[in-house]
Amino acid sequence: METNPFEDIAPYNDEEAAAALARVANHPNVPWISKYIFSNQPETYLRDILKSIHSVDEFQRLVMSYAIEWVIKTSVDEFSYDGVDKVKAIQGRYLAISNHRDIILDPAFTQIILHRNEMPLTEICVGDNLLKNRTIEYLIRSNRMIKVIRGISARELYLSSQILSKYIRETITSGKGSVWIAQRAGRTKDGIDVTEQGLLKMFDMSGTGDFVQNFRELNIVPISISYEYEPCDILKAREVLISRTQKYVKTENEDLHSIMIGIKQKKGNVHLHFGAPLTDDEICAASLGDKNDRYQLIRQALDKRIIGGYRLWNTNYIAYDLVNNSFKYAGKYTPEEVEAFKTYTEHQLDQVEPTLDREALRDIFLRIYGNPVLMKEKMEINPA
Repeated sequence: METNPFEDIAPYNDEEAAAALARVANHPNVPWISKYIFSNQPETYLRDILKSIHSVDEFQRLVMSYAIEWVIKTSVDEFSYDGVDKVKAIQGRYLAISNHRDIILDPAFTQIILHRNEMPLTEICVGDNLLKNRTIEYLIRSNRMIKVIRGISARELYLSSQILSKYIRETITSGKGSVWIAQRAGRTKDGIDVTEQGLLKMFDMSGTGDFVQNFRELNIVPISISYEYEPCDILKAREVLISRTQKYVKTENEDLHSIMIGIKQKKGNVHLHFGAPLTDDEICAASLGDKNDRYQLIRQALDKRIIGGYRLWNTNYIAYDLVNNSFKYAGKYTPEEVEAFKTYTEHQLDQVEPTLDREALRDIFLRIYGNPVLMKEKMEINPA
């Protein structure tokens, strides 16, 4: 019997999803979750839906779309987006490469925009560190999630990357579906959105044509997601500070904890921008470089799109000026907004252990917000 090389990483098919969700339905937290998301329904509502689902499409339509809309309703002031027309114009499927600010919400918000516009949802690449909990694995893999294996040896990582690269390429080129992936492993914790060059090498390794053909057929679409208030901002600052003096080791349920905080934390305004796909001209120009330079040129084209599409909020301008002791962008905010952000900053700093160097922590925290302005300046993109 022929084995499926993608069995361990591929999302569940309809039959697998139905079986997994029927198990999730019996989890003791389901009635509690149901009361929040489906507040006008009996507390058994979510359990009954999960037991009745027969396909991934049903799960995403009947449960996930409502769950994401609930997150937007309860934690976002204004949710906006643009560039959908660029995606609609693509012939075939595509590879969406996004900046990464929140473990779950970045791809979730992308999916709800596609859903609102009656466009096919994508499969989503997620690190296997989120799949240690069996119930979470059932939910994630029933939601078109591709498992990205991490924390393995260099040899194992190379073999795993080959399989992942081949799966992504076959999914797109066969017309089966589009794929969402973050531009880097792990969330950016310093406000700087930079694509990992190794990721681009991984995409290339499964191609059977030349460099141009291998990248052309992926139809790469850059995505920028911008939060007025960064999900888990203080946890990111804390991790950066601790990492300066010792190896940072996550606690057993830290990722799950970050997911919950990201969902519940007030995010202010959120904007998602679909950028123009990489062009043939850009790919051809990159192909003229040396082996590693080619990937760097693709990375630079992606980063310019992602950073250019990032929407700056008053929190970004305020933090930039506070870090630099300047008034460069004073026209972008009011004195009252400055005081409000300072109060917010101190409140967030109070959430972690007082033994940490508060001045260093504050500097890191402010740079998370200020660095998107700096990156636009460095790329000579008008940050105004």
